[in-house]
Amino acid sequence: MLITKKFIFHSSHFLPHYHGKCENLHGHTYKLVVTVEGPIGKDGLVIDFVLLEKIVNEHVIKHLDHHHLNDIITNSSAENIAVWIWEKLSTAMKSEKFMPSRVRLHEVRVWETPTSSAIYRGE
Repeated sequence: MLITKKFIFHSSHFLPHYHGKCENLHGHTYKLVVTVEGPIGKDGLVIDFVLLEKIVNEHVIKHLDHHHLNDIITNSSAENIAVWIWEKLSTAMKSEKFMPSRVRLHEVRVWETPTSSAIYRGE
Protein backbone atom coordinates (compact mmCIF):
# COMPACT_ATOMS: atom_id res chain seq x y z
CA MET A 1 0.00 0.00 0.00
CA LEU A 2 1.17 3.54 -0.73
CA ILE A 3 0.96 6.35 1.84
CA THR A 4 1.46 9.97 0.77
CA LYS A 5 2.06 13.20 2.67
CA LYS A 6 2.30 16.71 1.16
CA PHE A 7 4.52 19.57 2.33
CA ILE A 8 5.09 23.18 1.29
CA PHE A 9 8.34 25.15 1.46
CA HIS A 10 9.48 28.51 0.12
CA SER A 11 12.98 28.95 -1.27
CA SER A 12 15.07 31.05 -3.61
CA HIS A 13 17.43 29.69 -6.25
CA PHE A 14 18.90 30.20 -9.68
CA LEU A 15 20.01 27.74 -12.34
CA PRO A 16 23.70 28.34 -13.11
CA HIS A 17 23.79 26.18 -16.25
CA TYR A 18 20.54 27.44 -17.75
CA HIS A 19 20.26 30.22 -20.33
CA GLY A 20 17.02 32.12 -19.85
CA LYS A 21 15.19 33.93 -17.09
CA CYS A 22 15.72 31.09 -14.57
CA GLU A 23 19.45 31.76 -14.55
CA ASN A 24 18.56 34.83 -12.46
CA LEU A 25 17.80 34.71 -8.75
CA HIS A 26 14.11 34.00 -8.12
CA GLY A 27 11.89 32.11 -5.69
CA HIS A 28 9.19 29.46 -5.63
CA THR A 29 6.59 28.06 -3.33
CA TYR A 30 7.50 24.40 -3.71
CA LYS A 31 5.17 21.52 -3.00
CA LEU A 32 6.80 18.29 -1.88
CA VAL A 33 4.91 15.00 -2.05
CA VAL A 34 6.52 12.06 -0.24
CA THR A 35 5.19 8.56 -0.77
CA VAL A 36 6.21 5.49 1.22
CA GLU A 37 5.10 1.91 0.71
CA GLY A 38 4.60 -1.12 2.86
CA PRO A 39 2.03 -3.56 4.17
CA ILE A 40 -0.57 -2.61 6.72
CA GLY A 41 0.70 -3.42 10.21
CA LYS A 42 -1.18 -4.95 13.13
CA ASP A 43 -2.06 -1.42 14.24
CA GLY A 44 -3.95 -0.89 10.96
CA LEU A 45 -1.33 1.55 9.64
CA VAL A 46 1.47 1.40 7.11
CA ILE A 47 3.09 4.34 8.93
CA ASP A 48 1.77 6.95 11.32
CA PHE A 49 1.31 10.20 9.35
CA VAL A 50 2.70 12.05 12.38
CA LEU A 51 5.95 10.08 12.22
CA LEU A 52 6.30 10.63 8.47
CA GLU A 53 5.70 14.37 8.95
CA LYS A 54 8.31 14.51 11.74
CA ILE A 55 10.95 12.81 9.61
CA VAL A 56 10.34 15.01 6.55
CA ASN A 57 10.21 18.23 8.57
CA GLU A 58 13.37 17.40 10.51
CA HIS A 59 15.50 16.12 7.63
CA VAL A 60 14.22 18.17 4.69
CA ILE A 61 11.84 21.06 5.30
CA LYS A 62 13.84 22.78 8.03
CA HIS A 63 16.88 22.80 5.72
CA LEU A 64 15.07 24.10 2.61
CA ASP A 65 12.24 26.34 3.80
CA HIS A 66 13.15 30.04 3.52
CA HIS A 67 16.70 29.19 2.44
CA HIS A 68 18.67 29.83 -0.72
CA LEU A 69 18.82 26.43 -2.39
CA ASN A 70 22.09 27.05 -4.25
CA ASP A 71 23.83 27.12 -0.85
CA ILE A 72 22.64 23.52 -0.36
CA ILE A 73 22.35 22.11 -3.89
CA THR A 74 24.69 23.85 -6.33
CA ASN A 75 22.53 23.27 -9.41
CA SER A 76 19.13 23.40 -7.74
CA SER A 77 16.86 22.20 -10.54
CA ALA A 78 13.66 20.43 -9.54
CA GLU A 79 15.33 17.18 -10.59
CA ASN A 80 18.36 17.72 -8.35
CA ILE A 81 16.18 18.86 -5.46
CA ALA A 82 14.16 15.63 -5.73
CA VAL A 83 17.34 13.50 -5.68
CA TRP A 84 18.71 15.46 -2.67
CA ILE A 85 15.44 14.97 -0.78
CA TRP A 86 15.40 11.24 -1.62
CA GLU A 87 18.93 10.82 -0.27
CA LYS A 88 18.10 12.67 2.97
CA LEU A 89 14.87 10.76 3.55
CA SER A 90 16.15 7.31 2.67
CA THR A 91 19.02 7.77 5.14
CA ALA A 92 16.72 9.20 7.82
CA MET A 93 14.18 6.42 7.45
CA LYS A 94 16.85 3.77 7.95
CA SER A 95 18.05 5.40 11.16
CA GLU A 96 14.67 6.38 12.65
CA LYS A 97 14.10 4.11 15.63
CA PHE A 98 10.30 4.26 15.35
CA MET A 99 10.21 3.56 11.61
CA PRO A 100 8.54 0.23 10.88
CA SER A 101 11.11 -1.96 9.11
CA ARG A 102 8.49 -3.02 6.57
CA VAL A 103 8.17 0.57 5.22
CA ARG A 104 10.36 1.98 2.45
CA LEU A 105 10.53 5.21 0.53
CA HIS A 106 8.67 4.86 -2.76
CA GLU A 107 8.68 8.28 -4.42
CA VAL A 108 9.60 11.93 -3.98
CA ARG A 109 7.80 14.49 -6.12
CA VAL A 110 8.86 18.15 -6.14
CA TRP A 111 6.46 20.67 -7.66
CA GLU A 112 8.37 23.82 -8.62
CA THR A 113 5.27 25.51 -10.04
CA PRO A 114 1.62 24.45 -10.08
CA THR A 115 2.16 22.81 -13.49
CA SER A 116 5.78 21.55 -13.33
CA SER A 117 7.25 18.77 -11.20
CA ALA A 118 10.02 16.20 -10.99
CA ILE A 119 9.54 12.66 -9.66
CA TYR A 120 12.36 10.53 -8.27
CA ARG A 121 12.08 6.89 -7.22
CA GLY A 122 15.68 6.15 -6.33
CA GLU A 123 18.08 4.00 -8.28
